[in-house]
Amino acid sequence: MRFLAFLLFLTNVAFAQDFYAIKDKSIKGDEFKMESLKGKTVLVVNIASQCGYTPQLEGLESLYKKYQAKNFVLLGVPTNDFGGQTPEDDKGMLEFCQKNYNVTFPVLTKKTILGKEKRELYKFLTSGQYKGEVSWNFEKFLVNKEGKVVGRFGSSTKPDDSKLTKAIESSL
Repeated sequence: MRFLAFLLFLTNVAFAQDFYAIKDKSIKGDEFKMESLKGKTVLVVNIASQCGYTPQLEGLESLYKKYQAKNFVLLGVPTNDFGGQTPEDDKGMLEFCQKNYNVTFPVLTKKTILGKEKRELYKFLTSGQYKGEVSWNFEKFLVNKEGKVVGRFGSSTKPDDSKLTKAIESSL
């Protein structure tokens, strides 16, 4: 029994170590491969449309535009896991983001990021050094150019927070 548990642990660890092997879907329904982000610094943020932190979308877009030319990508990940604060379907969420916050950064399809059904991206992000479930909308994970998670920032960390921007700049 212990050996089986150990093998399962090793399988999960091996999977969790390869950010670039993860595949997902964009909010428009196209396949989105993390391998397309090789050599880039990536900030992954679980976003919502009806959260008290939703105005951060404006700052996130500014952050994306500020560093985009330096191989920085901001990846929005809508989820309805926290208080039902993203009731829209993918089309509605995309329209909301573009109409209200002029979002141009890539956004994935809406899907859970918690528990047994969490998307593969969040299995990766919430393992290893930054292990633990996401606690609310707008939590931020910083992935460096080598595909390693190098920072985790809570929901209340604003996009222009100096700790976040310094971490991004040191990863560029």
